[in-house]
Amino acid sequence: MEWENQTILVEFFLKGFSDYPRLELLFFALILIMYVVILLGNGTLILISIWDPHLHTPMYFFLGNLSFLDICYTTTSIPSILVSFLSERKTISFSGCAIQMFLGLAMGTTECVLLGMMAFDRYVAICNPLRYPVIMSKESYVPMAAGSWIIGVINSAVQTAFVVQLPFCGNNVINHLSCEILAIMKLACADISGNEFIMLVATTLFILTPLLLIIISYTLIIVSILKIRSSEGRSKVFSTCSAHLTVVIIFYGTILFMYMKPKSKDTLNSEDLDATDKLISLFYGIVTPMMNPLIYSLRNKDVKEAVKHLLRRSMFNK
Repeated sequence: MEWENQTILVEFFLKGFSDYPRLELLFFALILIMYVVILLGNGTLILISIWDPHLHTPMYFFLGNLSFLDICYTTTSIPSILVSFLSERKTISFSGCAIQMFLGLAMGTTECVLLGMMAFDRYVAICNPLRYPVIMSKESYVPMAAGSWIIGVINSAVQTAFVVQLPFCGNNVINHLSCEILAIMKLACADISGNEFIMLVATTLFILTPLLLIIISYTLIIVSILKIRSSEGRSKVFSTCSAHLTVVIIFYGTILFMYMKPKSKDTLNSEDLDATDKLISLFYGIVTPMMNPLIYSLRNKDVKEAVKHLLRRSMFNK
């Protein structure tokens, strides 16, 4: 009978904001608008990084990958979230949930590693400009970007494989907006200490290690900038990496706040805390990808000029 209970689970119920039905239509409209902005903004960055010869550099190659990554990441979850807001049936199949979990984790891991690669690129450009064309040649930055994707896929495949093998004994309510790996693991009716250890190792290797690389890179960059005597020179050099630094702070700041903020089991407002966690998750999964192209567009003259050129070109063709 125990074996039957463990294999009968064929779908999950995504709780989302079902406790707040009046807000679901508002969230639907807001998320739909943000998703359109994500597609347009990141799609534009991909187009200009391909079409504009001035942007055929390692930094914009990485930026194009980041934009494509943001589109893929949001597309794995947002459409299903939007459907759940309008549907009374807020379920997802076991296999569909596994696929969503795999894709989301792969994209998230890839973005962490890619941001580390971008920080290294900025370090070489600012601290070792004469050797930049040699160190960051096409033979270097293309494998670096490809390696980020490969690491993300391998990490996600390993973690997803271990999670789907867990037994689930009846409780199929995922207290989340999508199939997030921690939320699914909590539903297992078995010891998940092995899965938690694997996740700890993966977090150290693929989230904290890139963060350490980013911290070291920007420490060296700041030291190098402070050596520049003129304030105008310091401002000009810092502007070349300020957009990436802003993206890193928002991305990692949200992750650290989401997973490391203290949670009290005895709090009387546990439902409010659950809603807060989901809003933070929304910020990480939707607002951050939406802000990335805006940050790079507003703080980068090359991107501004490329967008203007693209708009003039499209208007002229009409």
